[in-house]
Order: sequence, then structure tokens, then C-alpha cells
Amino acid sequence: MKEKNLEISFLLDFYGEILTDKQREVIELYYNDDLSLAEIAEHAGITRQGVRDAIKRGESTLLFMEEKLGLAAKFDAMKGALDSIDRSADEIALRSERYCVSREIGDLARQIQQTVESLREE
Repeated sequence: MKEKNLEISFLLDFYGEILTDKQREVIELYYNDDLSLAEIAEHAGITRQGVRDAIKRGESTLLFMEEKLGLAAKFDAMKGALDSIDRSADEIALRSERYCVSREIGDLARQIQQTVESLREE
């Protein structure tokens, strides 16, 4: 197989449950545990070609689901937006303290940061 597409490991988190048990298992072993096709074949009790086929079918399914639903891309965009909001709220709080603008503004900025943190934990 050619070089591993690390996006597959990310997509597995979003769509792994729609794969067959065998596809999910071999993709996890290949991408997350970094086992070779031969090692996976021995572990799963199938041929090396069977492993390769299961990985290819699983990859195709994961990529198709992301193309249609875009959940991973939306998650990534939301994470980037939360990071930006967090940095902006931090800057607002720091400037509010530095220039004695308003304690209330600083407190609101810190509340925004707490909200961002709680969203990251979900």
C-alpha cells in the first residue's frame, strides 16, 4: 500500500460505526496501531490481500460519508472558530485589565472563555 492517509484515522472517529466490524478492526490496527498488513492478517486470521481489501473498502466508505455529510470538516472548522473566540476573549480580558476599561468587560470575556472550554470538553 502507498503512504497512509492520516485523515482516515480522523474519519474513523466520526463514521467508524457504519463500517463492518472487520473493516473497523483492520483500519484501527493499520492506522491507529501502525501494524503492517501481514501483522493484521495474522491477527485477524485472514490473508494479507483480504486485509488490504477490507482497508480499501473501509476507506472508501469513510471518504464517501465525509463527502456527503462533512461532519469531520464541520468539527474541524468549529474547533478553529472556538480557538479564535478563545484568543479574542483572552485579548479583550487582558486589555480590559491593562487599560482599566471595565472590570465587567473582563469578567464577560472570562465567561466566554469558560463557555469555550466547556464546549471543548463535550
